[in-house]
Amino acid sequence: MNADPRGRARRVSPRRRASAWRPAGPARLVRLVRLAVPALLCALAVGCGGQTDAAAGAGGPGADGAVADALAADGVGDAAGSGDVGPGADGAGLDAAAGRASKPPAVCHTAPAWDGKSARFTEVTDAWGLGASGGHVLGNRMGTADLNGDGYPDLIARLGTVANRSTFGSEGKRYAWLMQNRGAAGPGFDDATQASGLLATRDKVGGRPMQVAVFGDVDNDGDLDVFAGVHATAAKPGEPSDVSELLLNQGDGTFALAGAQSPWATAAYRKGLTGAAFVDYDRDGVLDLWLGYGTFGTKPVPTPDLLFAGDGKGGFKDVTTAEGLMTQPYGPLKAVQDGSAHRNTWSTNACDLNDDGHPDLMSTSYGRYFNGLWLGGGVQGGDRFADVMHESGFGRDDDDDWTTNWNAQCYCAEHPKAAECDKVGTPQVNCASLKQAFGGSFRWNHTYDRQPWRLGGTTGTNICADLDRDGDFDLLQLNIVHSDVGPSSDPSHLLRNDGGVVPKLVHLDNKQTGLHRTWPGLSWNEGDMTGAVLDVDNDGRLDLLIASSDYPGTRAFLYLQQADGTYVEVAVAAGIQHTRAHGVAVADFDRDGDLDIAIGSSRSRCKGATDCPKETQVRLYRNDSHSVAGTRAGRASTGGNWVQLRLVGGKGSNRSAIGARVRVTAGGSTQTFRVDGGHGHFGIQHDLVVHVGLGAACAIDKIEVRWPDAGGADGKGTVQTWLGVRANYLAELTQGVAVESYPLAAK
Repeated sequence: MNADPRGRARRVSPRRRASAWRPAGPARLVRLVRLAVPALLCALAVGCGGQTDAAAGAGGPGADGAVADALAADGVGDAAGSGDVGPGADGAGLDAAAGRASKPPAVCHTAPAWDGKSARFTEVTDAWGLGASGGHVLGNRMGTADLNGDGYPDLIARLGTVANRSTFGSEGKRYAWLMQNRGAAGPGFDDATQASGLLATRDKVGGRPMQVAVFGDVDNDGDLDVFAGVHATAAKPGEPSDVSELLLNQGDGTFALAGAQSPWATAAYRKGLTGAAFVDYDRDGVLDLWLGYGTFGTKPVPTPDLLFAGDGKGGFKDVTTAEGLMTQPYGPLKAVQDGSAHRNTWSTNACDLNDDGHPDLMSTSYGRYFNGLWLGGGVQGGDRFADVMHESGFGRDDDDDWTTNWNAQCYCAEHPKAAECDKVGTPQVNCASLKQAFGGSFRWNHTYDRQPWRLGGTTGTNICADLDRDGDFDLLQLNIVHSDVGPSSDPSHLLRNDGGVVPKLVHLDNKQTGLHRTWPGLSWNEGDMTGAVLDVDNDGRLDLLIASSDYPGTRAFLYLQQADGTYVEVAVAAGIQHTRAHGVAVADFDRDGDLDIAIGSSRSRCKGATDCPKETQVRLYRNDSHSVAGTRAGRASTGGNWVQLRLVGGKGSNRSAIGARVRVTAGGSTQTFRVDGGHGHFGIQHDLVVHVGLGAACAIDKIEVRWPDAGGADGKGTVQTWLGVRANYLAELTQGVAVESYPLAAK
């Protein structure tokens, strides 16, 4: 679509778009000169850590989603034996191949792959100071980021949709926590909420509400700032109504409110915030914000999602209409039916799905309405957006069989002559009981509920990740589904990206991928609202965590990706035992080389239930694939090899490198990642450090970063390559700097 002069999107044929993807071109001349000498020296060394750029190749399987061939070729996860190879004969060889004396000692893990059956996680909630004897951290909204710049991720937890202010002290009532990682001082968190100023208020009374939180370097000064969003302005009598704010990091993990007044202080921007994502949509080197709004109640009236352009100093301006993103008021039937109406948004996301260098914007919906997808860059280039929710398949899946809905079946049993009721079979349930359960009526409107705009999902979160290692980003979509609504309600499932200029997102069948769940009894609810994509065991295959909540029997579900690209659920005893799981934050909190998981809890709909937690306790699960001592001293571990990459943007890019695309080639395979600026239900954000599992590969051939700027020969962004980066360390990659650094390596 193009945008008309009034800023509204205009649909056009995908054939009018630019040509398909082509490989990234050479970097700009000035960078070639800067890199020439190090590259020459590298070429004269012994292989420079492995293959040349040309020999390394892309390595991933094709767009059909199969990964078996690639995994069979590279041996990911298939190494025999156990123990690690540290400095010594093998380590010295890797040092020589690297061609640089400044690298830390080589480390190689040779343990067998995890079978998914032995215990992998240990709950360390109390030991890390989160339990009742420590910080007593509660919450069901989670995030993590290194806010004080010490190299270790901190934890941010929030409680529900409560809009009241926090009070501190022994008798205080808390709604948000900033738990600062002790880092090198030892495992654990300390409560830094009040001292940090993260909950600062304009009137300097108490702590402001913060239901939504995402992190990025807004002013490009080298530290992470915080967008602290408010879902609703309702407050207890006598309390002020707070608004969303930006808090600027002062360089040491303390914060101050930006400007004299919040850019979101007006009434138009204070309604029901449900999602936020930092993104540099125009690639000017300054972070912008993509915000989603939802409404709740008996008669919700949706409002538009909004794009705000940043000025690099903490100010933001609404550019929704100017950039072609403005939807239409929810009311006129035609707008509702074609998907152009405001949606009751539950989350936002920003991700480059067609690999053209322009971030694409997503918005997910409550109430089975279409999810929204706008391609960045417009159809003919530029910064406007094209609405492709229908062409791409993102809006909903293609299951239109409304006759499986119990409510429809019971309605047609009472009204057999109603339109299309001759297609409906005998009700599967007792209709009198179903009617009583919903207050004397069925959940069914026979006029509208058979139409496409009522046959989608209730989507809490979608997550971008290259699940099949073919170089483009697929999606994990997390949905609430009720048994009475039936299969026509989109379940949580995977969407495979075909890599097209207008990407076609293929909805995969859960019975084929392994994500199908069988619930006990006839009546059930899947409360999937949050989750994560992560490599749990460092085997080079991305695994899935689904946090399901708010209904009986819901819990955390952990799935391991297999060699053929399917998934197998990890038994609770071997994975994570957490009922009513709501809110997820993933990071290597102890920096030992594997990803730990913090999960919040919910007590919604707990009346009469027996599986509810006593309180909304945040719980921390330590991944035991590695140990701090083992990884850093080269001793034995039980996980595959890995690398962690902290990216620092330079000229033309935002400093936190949000939106950067990272390709890591090792062991004959290439994996693709991105630096995320926040996504999901009420703002989910995992560590900005990119964690890459390498499986049996002990050496990294190549790391390629496409920076989120407007440079590069093809205009997609400046591309920079590093050869021979050390595995099993955290490496810092800085735009324009040829040599990586290892900030946490032993000196």
